[in-house]
Amino acid sequence: MYALFIVLNQVSLLDEILERFVQVGVKGATVLDSQGMGGAMMHGSGKNVPLFGSLRSLMDNARPYNKTIFTVLDSEELVEKTVAAVQDALEDLSPAGLGFMFSVPIGKVYGMSASNKC
Repeated sequence: MYALFIVLNQVSLLDEILERFVQVGVKGATVLDSQGMGGAMMHGSGKNVPLFGSLRSLMDNARPYNKTIFTVLDSEELVEKTVAAVQDALEDLSPAGLGFMFSVPIGKVYGMSASNKC
C-alpha cells in the first residue's frame, strides 16, 4: 500500500484532479486546506520576518493558500495510474508554481471502529 500526497497550489484544478481520481479507480481521498511556510510568513503574523529582497518579491506574488490531497492506494500500479492522470490534467499548464506530488509506502493500515477496543 502507498500514500500519495499532492500539494496543489492551483486550487482551481481541484475538481479536475478529483474527477481523474475517480476515472482511474481511486476510491477516496482527503482534501485539506493548507498553507506553505513562505505564504504563512508573508501573509500571517510573521510579516516582519526579514527575507532576502528577491525572495520577498517572489513571495509577494505567491498564493497564500493551497490544497493538500492525500489518498491510500492498494498498489504501485494504481499510484502510477493516478500520478499519470494528475499529470495529464496539468499537461497544458506551466509547471512553475503548480505544486508537487510524492508517494510513500505504508506498512499497515488500521480501520477504526467502536468494536476495535483494546
